[in-house]
Amino acid sequence: MSVDLGALARELGFHRAAVIPIEAPRRHELYTSWLAAGHAGEMAYLAQPEHIAQRADLHTLLESARSLVVVALAYERRDPDALIPTNALRGKIARYARGEDYHLVMRDKLVALGDALAQRTGRPVATRPCVDSAPVLEREWAERAGLGFVAKNTMLIAPGLGSYVVLGELLVDIELTATAEPQKPRCGSCRACLDACPTGAFVDAFVLDARRCISYLTIEHEGVIPRELRAQMGTWVFGCDVCQEVCPFNAGTPKPEDAVDP
Repeated sequence: MSVDLGALARELGFHRAAVIPIEAPRRHELYTSWLAAGHAGEMAYLAQPEHIAQRADLHTLLESARSLVVVALAYERRDPDALIPTNALRGKIARYARGEDYHLVMRDKLVALGDALAQRTGRPVATRPCVDSAPVLEREWAERAGLGFVAKNTMLIAPGLGSYVVLGELLVDIELTATAEPQKPRCGSCRACLDACPTGAFVDAFVLDARRCISYLTIEHEGVIPRELRAQMGTWVFGCDVCQEVCPFNAGTPKPEDAVDP
């Protein structure tokens, strides 16, 4: 079915959107290997059988799904702490968490997108909106949809927006015309993000050990933070932006006028 999904998505404030067919993921084995290596730390829910199975088959989330809509929403990239003296005792919060809860913002927009699709097609449309709390390999789908490419720090870079974006997916039970134009990784020999990580959380390019990641330690980890990592964490109290701050794709990238503000 031909629907100008891009126009619908832009009307709702999304900065990128594309449609891809329902297919099996190509990186599911990499995901299970990552779990087996213990890189998920205390996030045991990621290794639950049903959680793994759902990531392997989108139909477990919506049995009647025929198309997947993948979207990206840019958020405020300016650093409000930039003018504060570096020796000031002030906790830092990752940029994505400084505004309204993006899970709620994204879900509302995805529901609205489903409603708009139903209106355009003139029939009820079964949908399943997914934000990052849903068991979906969202960066793979975003890359295959052409929204961007997965960088060495495992984040998605959307050229023109950088990596300061959050992703969402909408499963629908209608067969939409695919609009995907996959992009290839463009990091080249750059390893700025890997070298800048204060706690050395990257095992290698494209492999993150959550147990050493500041975002994990300040959000997901419930126990005592390992003593040897405390000094390297600096003043980050919720999340971390270091690997994004040093990325050349974020340097000089203008903030979209309608980016979500904190």
